[in-house]
Amino acid sequence: MKLIKVAAIAALAVASASTFAAKPRSIVFDANHETAEGVPYATYIVKCSDGEDRNLTVWDNRKKWCVGDTTSEVCEKKQIKAAKKACKAD
Repeated sequence: MKLIKVAAIAALAVASASTFAAKPRSIVFDANHETAEGVPYATYIVKCSDGEDRNLTVWDNRKKWCVGDTTSEVCEKKQIKAAKKACKAD
């Protein structure tokens, strides 16, 4: 019985920790750029609920949203999904 209580408390702690994870508050256009090879991309800044600003790099006419700089491979098709990942990143 005691083991069940400990497991339940641990599960609640994990659930509440995810509740406090940073979330995107705003996504703001930063600038248009071009790689050395001539590939156009844009950068956006995500303002997260933890007070931090994180970067998104956007490719293919806003069809590919990547967390971080041009070398990032953490990408999504949707802006909001990429922003959520950016805010969860350490």
